[in-house]
Amino acid sequence: MTTLIVLVFLLVYLGLFLGGLPFLQLDRTGVALLGAIVLLATDVVDMNQVWEAVHPPTLALLFAFMVISAQLRLSGFYDWVVWRLDRFDLPPSALLGAVILTSALLSAVFSNDIVCLAMAPVLADACRARRLDPVPFLLALACAANLGSAATLIGNPQNMLIGERLALDFGGYLRLAIMPVGLGLAATWLILLGLSRRRWHLAAPVAANPEPESEATSHRQRAEDQAPGLDRWQTIKGLGVAGVLLLAFLFAPWPRDLLALAGAGLLLTSRRLHSHRMLGLVDWQLLVLFVGLFIVNHALQETGLPAQAITALAGLGMDLHDLAPLFGAGAILSNLVSNVPAVMLLLPAATEPMSGPVLALSSTLAGNLLIVSSIANIIVVQAAARQGLLIDWRAHARVGLPVTLTTLAIAALWLGVLQG
Repeated sequence: MTTLIVLVFLLVYLGLFLGGLPFLQLDRTGVALLGAIVLLATDVVDMNQVWEAVHPPTLALLFAFMVISAQLRLSGFYDWVVWRLDRFDLPPSALLGAVILTSALLSAVFSNDIVCLAMAPVLADACRARRLDPVPFLLALACAANLGSAATLIGNPQNMLIGERLALDFGGYLRLAIMPVGLGLAATWLILLGLSRRRWHLAAPVAANPEPESEATSHRQRAEDQAPGLDRWQTIKGLGVAGVLLLAFLFAPWPRDLLALAGAGLLLTSRRLHSHRMLGLVDWQLLVLFVGLFIVNHALQETGLPAQAITALAGLGMDLHDLAPLFGAGAILSNLVSNVPAVMLLLPAATEPMSGPVLALSSTLAGNLLIVSSIANIIVVQAAARQGLLIDWRAHARVGLPVTLTTLAIAALWLGVLQG
C-alpha cells in the first residue's frame, strides 16, 4: 500500500508541475482528482476518512468567499471600479499606482484570482481607449493582486488553508503582514516605473477624437459614455456582508468558516440574483483540486514518510521546523508545484508560532516569479491574449523576477526583525 501511495503522490505532483500528464487530457484539477479516486477505489483511503482528510472549515471558507465575489461580479462592482479609476484621468505613473493599490486592497478581502478575472479585460480596454500600452498595467494588476492577497488570511486559498489549519488569529496576522506587503507594493510600483522608462503610450495609437475638444474634456466625456451598469443595492449587499465579516473576524471569537457561510447564505437568499447565476461563478475546479490534494496528502502523511523526510533534512542541516529553511522551501516549492500543493506539503513542518505567517508570506510572494507560479498571473495573461496583447514568459519574468526577489527580501528582513 505504501508503494501505491508514493506512486500516486509522485504522479499527482508531476502533473501539478507539468500542468497535466503526458498523452492524457487532464489539467491539474483532473490529475489531483484522479489520484484521489485511485486511493479511494483501492481502499487505501477509507471513505470514512475522507471527511477528516479534506478539512471542511477551509473548503467552507473558500466557497463562501467565492459566493461573495460572485455577488460583486454580477452587480458590476469590479467593472465600476476600473471605470472610476479611468474617470479620474490620472497621469500614467499615478494610474499605475492607483491600479496597484486598488488591486491589492480588493485582493486582501476577495480572492486575487477573481479580482484579476473581473478587472483585467476592463483595464485593458480602458488603457487602449487612453492610447496607453495595457501591458505594464496588466502586470501591475497581477503582481499587486498576489501581493495584496498576502495581507490577510482570506486573500487567497493557501492563506485560508494555513489560517484554518493552524488556527491563526486574523488580526494578529494582519498586523504582522501589513508592513512587508505595503513595502512590497511600493517596491512594485517603483520597479514598474523604472522598467517602463516613461514609455507609456502605444506605438500605433487609436484614431484621434475628431471633435475639437480638449484632451481632458474628451476623456471625461468618454468616461461618462462608457460608464458600466452598477446595481447599487446588490453592490451594497455584497460589500456590507464582506465588511461585517471582516469586523467579526477581527473582534468576534466565532469560527471564521461558519461566519462566512452565514454571509454567503444571506447573499444567496436574493429576490433578484438567481442562485444558479451566483453558483455558476463559483470556482468548482479549485474546490475539487483542494479535495483531491487533501486526500492524496492525507494518505502520504499516514505512511509516516513526510516526517521521516523532515528528520532526514534536519540531519543534513536543513530543518524545516526552523523559519529560514521553511521560508525558502515555501518560495521554491510554490514555483515548482504551485502554492496550494506546496503549502499542503509543508504544513506538517509548521510547528513554531511564526511558522504560519512565514509559510503564508513566502508561498504567496513567490507567486509573482513566473506566469505559471500563480493562477492570477495566468488569468491576466489569458485576458491579454484575448485582447490581442502578447505577454510571454520573458515579458512577465522581466517584471516578475525583480518584484519577487525584492518582496521576498523585504518579507525575510521583516520577519527577521520580528524574531530578532
